Amino acid sequence: MTSLHDTAVRGFASDNYSGVHPEVLAAIAAANGGHQVAYGEDAYTERLQQVFAAHFGDPVEAFPVFNGTGANVTAIQSLLPRWGAVVAAKTAHINTDEGGAPERVAGIKILQVETPDGKLTPELIDREAWGWGDEHRAQPLAVSITQSTELGTLYTPAELRAIADHAHSLGMRVHLDGARLSNAAAALDVPLRAFTRDAGIDILSVGGTKNGALGAEAIVVLDPAASHGLKFLRKLNMQLASKMRFVSAQLIALYEGDLWLRNASHANAMAHRLRTGIEAGLADGTVRGVGFSQKTEVNGIFATLPDGVADRLRSSFRFYDWDAARNEVRWMCSFDTSEDDIDAFLAAIARETTR
Repeated sequence: MTSLHDTAVRGFASDNYSGVHPEVLAAIAAANGGHQVAYGEDAYTERLQQVFAAHFGDPVEAFPVFNGTGANVTAIQSLLPRWGAVVAAKTAHINTDEGGAPERVAGIKILQVETPDGKLTPELIDREAWGWGDEHRAQPLAVSITQSTELGTLYTPAELRAIADHAHSLGMRVHLDGARLSNAAAALDVPLRAFTRDAGIDILSVGGTKNGALGAEAIVVLDPAASHGLKFLRKLNMQLASKMRFVSAQLIALYEGDLWLRNASHANAMAHRLRTGIEAGLADGTVRGVGFSQKTEVNGIFATLPDGVADRLRSSFRFYDWDAARNEVRWMCSFDTSEDDIDAFLAAIARETTR
C-alpha cells in the first residue's frame, strides 16, 4: 500500500499524532514469524516482566493492554470494591477524556477536586476523603494521580511520597496514570522507581503509545496486596490481546534500553525550545500578546493567544483549544518533533500575532 497522507505535515495537537519509532517497528518485525502461545504465555511478555522489574523493583507484575483508558480503568477497578470511589483532580484524564469509561465500564465514582495546576496534595485529597461507613456515600478508597499531569506539571518524588503516605494512613490505595511517565522521569532526571515504588505507589499505568509505540500500554502492579482480579478484569474490559507478543515487544523496545528516555528527553527539549523562542519574541517585540497559563516542565505548552490567532495558526499547524473561553491552547511536542518544526511554528506565531 502507498502512503495515503502527506508525511511532511506536522502538528502540535498531541503526542499521539506522531508515528511509530523505527526501533519499535523493528521490534514488532523481530517478534513476527513462527508461533507463540497466545494471551500472554509468550517469550516476549515473560521478558517484559524482567524489564519492568529492572525499572520498578520486585515484586512486579505487568499486564500489557491496548490503550491508556483501558489501563487506567482496569487498574483502578482492581483496587476497589463495588462500592468504592477514587479521588482525582478535576482535570484528570479519567475524569475529562475517557468518555465516562470509569463510571460506565467499571462502575467507579470519581470524586473530583479542583486544583490550580493539575496536582493533588494531601490537603486537597481531604476535601473528598471522608464519609467512611456512610451508606449514602460512595466510599473513597483510592487516589489517582497523573505524572506528568494533564496540565504538563510535575510531582516531585517527595510530593508523591507525601500523597501516598497520607492516602495509606486513611486506608486508601494509590494509582498513578503514567501515560507520560517517561517525560516526567526525563524532566526530573530520576529513575522511574524514584517516583513510583519508592514513593509508595501501589499500581500504575505505564505509557508507550505517546512515546513512540504503535499501541502499547501496561498496568504494573507494585503492591500485590492492593490489586485484585486483574487477570479477569483485563479480559472483562476487552484489554486482553490474543497476540500479546506484539504489544509486549513494543514495550521491551522502549524500556529494555534507553529509547524511552531518549524519546521523552527529545520531546521535552522541543517544548522548551518552543517556549523559550516565544519568550524571546515577546522580549524583542516580534511576538505579541502570547501568555502562558502553566509552567512548561515536560513536552506540553499551555498558552493564551490574542483573539483569532489560534484559528489562523491552525490553517497550517493542527492543535487543540484547551479553554476556548480564555483563548487557551495546548501545544504538544513528540519524539519526532524537529528543530525545524519548532522554528517554522515560531515563525507562524510571530507572523500571526503581529499582523
